[in-house]
Amino acid sequence: MTGADRTGMGSGLRRDILTTLLPGFDGPVAPRWVLDSLRDGLGGVCLFGSNIETPEQLRTLNAALRRANPLAVIAIDEEGGDVTRLFYDRGAPFPGNAVLGRIDDLELTARVARAVGAALAATGCTVTFAPDVDVNANPDNPVIGVRSFGADPELVARHAAAWTTALQETGIAAGAKHFPGHGDTATDSHLALPVVDVPLATLRERELVPFRAAIAAGSRTIMTSHILIPELDSRNPATLSPQILCSLLRGELGFDGVIVTDALDMKGASGVHGVPEAAVRALAAGCDLLCIGTDNSAAQMVEIVEAVEFAIEAGRLPAERVREAAARVRALAADAAPIPIGPALRASIEPQHDAEEISRVIGAFEVADAARERLSRSSRVGTVVRIDTVANIAIGVAPWGPFAAEAVSAAPSWLGTADSIIVSEERELADPAGLEGAVLVVGKDLHRHPFARTAIDALRAVRDDVVTIDMGWPSHDRAYADVSTFGASRLLGEAVIAFVDDALRPALATP
Repeated sequence: MTGADRTGMGSGLRRDILTTLLPGFDGPVAPRWVLDSLRDGLGGVCLFGSNIETPEQLRTLNAALRRANPLAVIAIDEEGGDVTRLFYDRGAPFPGNAVLGRIDDLELTARVARAVGAALAATGCTVTFAPDVDVNANPDNPVIGVRSFGADPELVARHAAAWTTALQETGIAAGAKHFPGHGDTATDSHLALPVVDVPLATLRERELVPFRAAIAAGSRTIMTSHILIPELDSRNPATLSPQILCSLLRGELGFDGVIVTDALDMKGASGVHGVPEAAVRALAAGCDLLCIGTDNSAAQMVEIVEAVEFAIEAGRLPAERVREAAARVRALAADAAPIPIGPALRASIEPQHDAEEISRVIGAFEVADAARERLSRSSRVGTVVRIDTVANIAIGVAPWGPFAAEAVSAAPSWLGTADSIIVSEERELADPAGLEGAVLVVGKDLHRHPFARTAIDALRAVRDDVVTIDMGWPSHDRAYADVSTFGASRLLGEAVIAFVDDALRPALATP
């Protein structure tokens, strides 16, 4: 017997509670419990890389989900860069936010957003939790970095507005994140509770500027962050804070769309209370749609529903708050376009890039003069040292950089002819002096990882032909970034290959 039966609550309220929940599941086929829950009123699902094999399979999956509940939200984290789900098997064919910010062409940003939206609409998704509008104020940020348009609030704001507007023209709802701003953190909220201890004036002048722009552009949803901001609420992270969500987001900023939580299985939200209690507190704080996690179960949904029902019975959570949240979710879902029927999808959702577009991306790289000089006097790349760091959970294990580009291209390049060495926390670099040809070190956020710094220092101590390519967000001093690409999508990987090919030409042309 469920908690609802024991408390005597009606089926209408139970359905409203289900409508506020957005679980995830594993695999390319929806489990029976997901389909049954959708028929009972479940608000929708959040899709991840493990749910997607091909665009055609994704469209079939989404059709099944929406048949079970025509008002289901089909959400996905497709940011069009390092964080990709639609292209999780091969890396995204888009530049990513940091590169768009560096190019600073709003029409290009809009074109990318429209391409992302068109691809998602073609596969039957209805919401993407993007754009990331955090101002990346801290270069040591372990979870935002190149997902941000930049460190300047006004630049981030204008690109946030352009991305949001263009995306929603395709019928896909945007989800600006992570409110009220995750850019000045040095802790990953998947693993712990970050603290942003800055004055309210700084928040208004920096973090909140892009959110104001996204709201003005009509963003249908805003995703919360699991961060503690003592200036606003010294006890509760943003996701669980009425002061931040009701007073600031609803009141001061005037947002009237759907407030979505970041995943409640993250330690920043549920590390103290557990997921069911975090769900209760999130609803009470003003959230409407609760992302639960990546691989949930029917038993977890029952546990969450019961926790919410008991909170209502105990007077901790007004039933009207739940009804209000469910109504917002249904209104969001009601605007979803029907799933199109058409030919094979892979070619139609995969943009092709010509040499001019690749050149424009390369123009956004930051390249030290010494890096060009070392490559220009080298006849070949002899060794590629791939620095493998543990990817943050938001990015996952999608192929990245030139390694993603090489895997999907039949064209030969220096990457295919060079020796390859992988260095990680478990695998040290051996005999740096014995490597032949120019040595390229390719990694992400190289300055943040002691083992990466150690390997680079060892190479530089005995060689003068080492070039480091940082595909993350480099440190201010660029000490470990001879070339900074500000992203590691597949498109950025294609640009790296082309950049190195071009840099090697002077040496190859010398008789």
